[in-house]
Amino acid sequence: MGFLLRLFSKNALFVFFIFLQIIALVLIFSKNAMQKSWVAGQTAAFNSWVSGYIDEGVSYLKLKQINEDLVSQNKSLMLELYGKEGAKNPVFKKVHDTLGGGQIYTFVDGEIVFNSINRRNNYFTINRGRRDGVFPQMGVMAPKGIAGIVINSTDSYALVQSVLSVNKIRINAALKKSGYFGTLTWNGDNSRVMHLADIPKYVALKVGDTVVTDGKSAIFPKGVMIGTIAGYSVDNKTGFWDISVELSEKMGALNKVFVVKNLKKAEVQKIQDTLQAVIKKEND
Repeated sequence: MGFLLRLFSKNALFVFFIFLQIIALVLIFSKNAMQKSWVAGQTAAFNSWVSGYIDEGVSYLKLKQINEDLVSQNKSLMLELYGKEGAKNPVFKKVHDTLGGGQIYTFVDGEIVFNSINRRNNYFTINRGRRDGVFPQMGVMAPKGIAGIVINSTDSYALVQSVLSVNKIRINAALKKSGYFGTLTWNGDNSRVMHLADIPKYVALKVGDTVVTDGKSAIFPKGVMIGTIAGYSVDNKTGFWDISVELSEKMGALNKVFVVKNLKKAEVQKIQDTLQAVIKKEND
């Protein structure tokens, strides 16, 4: 306070001059219509500028909620697309069939907390675990295609074997147009390309044809996008096509994923076990 009083006392004339200038400006802008109009215009422009920044800030704060809504909507769409078996009823002679579509798959959304794409065998970790119903041997999908298979889980997290793994993961895949199916693997060369084998060479192919899951593994639903044919040649060792498939999902940019839970997997496994028993009995 003392400092201010000394400052004012040393510059009393200058302070008095500033005071008079302020009074003069107030009188000019309050008594003249032109100056009042200019002040009103500047005030309106300032208010508009401030309002614009406030609106942008509010919109930014709403992004998180919008993102969560989109994830929820995506999950609902996946349930609609892949979660139910077809409503087409099997036809049994002399049997009145009343079966309708039933739930086969359900999905758990998650986020990537760690990811790798530069090793021969790659993995990523998601923020979903046993408490969310995530267990080993469940498929993991991204919004644009398949991503991997769960190999371990804790209460809160799950470790996923990426599709970019050499000799660690084999995906049952099919050509969408013809329905021919084979085995999709990664050879470790290009993180954007996998290879589809076991397709007979008499099957007509075209670059750009769509490759999807064939639904025979009980891990991924049928018809999930994998990628498109980027090229093909005959494998001289097998005599089948060696098809290069460009993945629709960029594995290095994964963020949101969906864990696939097959509600009938135990039942499918049970009948598969009986098949193994039959084969063993035939070989004995």
